[in-house]
Amino acid sequence: MRDIFVCPHGNMLENWTEACPGAMIASSVVTVPVNEPVLFWVHANTSNQAWLERTMVDITRKFQISKIVVLANTPNQAEAMAMLGKGAAGYCHAYSPASVLKELKTVITHGGIWLGRDLLQTLIEASKPLVHSAEAEVKQALDLLTSREKEVALEAAKGLSNKEIARVLDITERTVKAHISATLERLGLKDRLQLALVLNSKAQDVRLPHAITSKSTKNIEPKPTTMADKSLAEGVPLKKKLELAA
Repeated sequence: MRDIFVCPHGNMLENWTEACPGAMIASSVVTVPVNEPVLFWVHANTSNQAWLERTMVDITRKFQISKIVVLANTPNQAEAMAMLGKGAAGYCHAYSPASVLKELKTVITHGGIWLGRDLLQTLIEASKPLVHSAEAEVKQALDLLTSREKEVALEAAKGLSNKEIARVLDITERTVKAHISATLERLGLKDRLQLALVLNSKAQDVRLPHAITSKSTKNIEPKPTTMADKSLAEGVPLKKKLELAA
């Protein structure tokens, strides 16, 4: 999938270049040919909202099989929700590290969406009253996992980022990623939102055997975050399966 950064000023940021070597930069999508799937990275800031609205419309009309990521200078939850509603598959800080943008691209090209932790948690909480599993179904799903996979899955189902889960369970982020991937594959799920819904029982309290809960019951000291800072810079990947809650 070809990378095209769409930006009014027509300049590539250093982190964009590092994440997507050889990407094209354009100030408009009018001249972009419709001959291959494209991942559009659309740069947004508070001074170009009208341009952003037009660009989103142009892309969704002209490039129906392509994907859109909105790169915001000052991210906020309201704009993130609005951009998802207009067809974006991802939303993050424009100055996110190249490593994050690379991971974001992997998620998007495999059919997922990318959000900040705060927005993911909002979607999970909003979905809970609409979709939940019987306690027996939750237990059946957990019985398919190893003890560590269960711990990671239950933390991920709360909407925690990989870094937060690693801190809670005292393991590395790489280990968290490996366990989440294995869990999704083992349970036949596509994303973290599906995982959260599967583990959302009517009782709202999934109990693990005592032997495997010693670390999972640790608490994280809350840290003030906003959509404009760390949570959106890191992002949380999940697949667009909101129809589950319909």
